[in-house]
Amino acid sequence: MKHWRGLKKVKILLYSEGKNLFSKSGVGKALEHQKRALGLNGIEYTQDPNDSCDIVHINTIGISSWKVLKKAKKKKIPVIYHTHTTSEDFRGSVKFSNQLSYIIKIWAKKLYSSADYLISPTNYTKNLILEKYVDNKEIRVISNGVDLEVFTKNISLAEKFRTEFKLESHEKVIMTAGLPFERKGILDLAEIAKEMPEYKFIWFGASSIKNILPRKIRKVIENPPKNLIFPGFVDQDLLLGAYSSADLFFFPTYEENEGIVILEALAMNLPVLVRDIPVYEDWLTNEVNCFKGNNNDEFKKKIKEISENKNLNMLASAYKVASERKISVVGEKYKDYYEYILKKSGTN
Repeated sequence: MKHWRGLKKVKILLYSEGKNLFSKSGVGKALEHQKRALGLNGIEYTQDPNDSCDIVHINTIGISSWKVLKKAKKKKIPVIYHTHTTSEDFRGSVKFSNQLSYIIKIWAKKLYSSADYLISPTNYTKNLILEKYVDNKEIRVISNGVDLEVFTKNISLAEKFRTEFKLESHEKVIMTAGLPFERKGILDLAEIAKEMPEYKFIWFGASSIKNILPRKIRKVIENPPKNLIFPGFVDQDLLLGAYSSADLFFFPTYEENEGIVILEALAMNLPVLVRDIPVYEDWLTNEVNCFKGNNNDEFKKKIKEISENKNLNMLASAYKVASERKISVVGEKYKDYYEYILKKSGTN
């Protein structure tokens, strides 16, 4: 039986409800990364809330999550809440999300405040939670991470991607990935694509959810500019081929807690262009490891400059950002936090 620095072997409950609903979202991908991170570090885990465990680590904010939290508290099992969900992040997503965001905030405050410990993926999210959701709660910042063994440039898959989308070798490809929400900048990207017909734009994401999206977003997905493609959710090889072949990863989101897809692009040595928003302030630096813009005019100018520049000097610095957040390192940080919590609670 393995030991953790003198502690007996423990088991973590990684809890997430609505797995089918969240599987193609950032929360779903974060959960998969947690499982891999714990596995790489020899940490036993379960996803069954009826199993015995030493720490409960919750990822979602539904009613079932609340029940799991209450059950753990009753048994005096330490509870960690992962602060994936905020009202700020929920706004501009599905139908009526702006109207519902206040309810999301009240409910998230209740759940996060009821937990013993919190995890946030960035300092930005940590500060947001401390300012608007909880009072004096201990929060550890741990990135959602990226799997460097998977996200590595693959020329063969790049060729298959070009063939699949009938792209000529000379065509410039600007890609992005994520759920097609207004918050993610889909309207801006569509407008930019319309004004830059010489480039091919591809938005990978679960467009199958379009029935729960506002009408103006559905209209863009159903009738995009000719040079903008919405292939929906694709298999991993096709996505890896896109990362390997594209000229730029463009992520014009207005609000984010981290952005796993950014880490994936950085890991693939693909230049990244983001909106200059607070979440990136302490880990992404303009013209050091990424490019930043503030509006569509700036984005159009930078898309042209970046896609035409074959001698980018920042890719090594960009890759370093990803390597610092590789899955094994994330797992070590989880392990360290779990050990700290168990020692503090006196349960081991």
